[in-house]
Amino acid sequence: MAVKTAGARLEEQWRDILSVHARTMCEIDRVLHPHGLGASDFEVLDILAAETPAHGDQCRVQNLAGRVHLSQSALSRLIGRLEKEGLVRRSVCQEDRRGVWVALTDKGRALHAEVLPLQREVLARMLTSQSQSQSRAS
Repeated sequence: MAVKTAGARLEEQWRDILSVHARTMCEIDRVLHPHGLGASDFEVLDILAAETPAHGDQCRVQNLAGRVHLSQSALSRLIGRLEKEGLVRRSVCQEDRRGVWVALTDKGRALHAEVLPLQREVLARMLTSQSQSQSRAS
């Protein structure tokens, strides 16, 4: 059996990461679908739920864009959809009229709290199975 080069091992690790990510996102989509959410929707709600009262429980859209793996236009559409569903509200930044703030509504906070255990269970299951398979491969 040929010895793998360092480059081949890195490529294999990268492909494993992508595979785990894809399977995990699909599983999160599946368990959140009955609640009207997808994985990206949840990610935005989760980030907003973690904002501190010092920030007024809100986050600038440009800061969200740096934390979720969506294009600016896809994020804007997602936020628009969440706003239409009453889960978030947008407001113009008073200091910089070009900036937009996004905050969870009470409805958004309640839905996030309801589905958070589902998302965390998927993460625990998917990431635990991944680390176990890596241990066996080592």
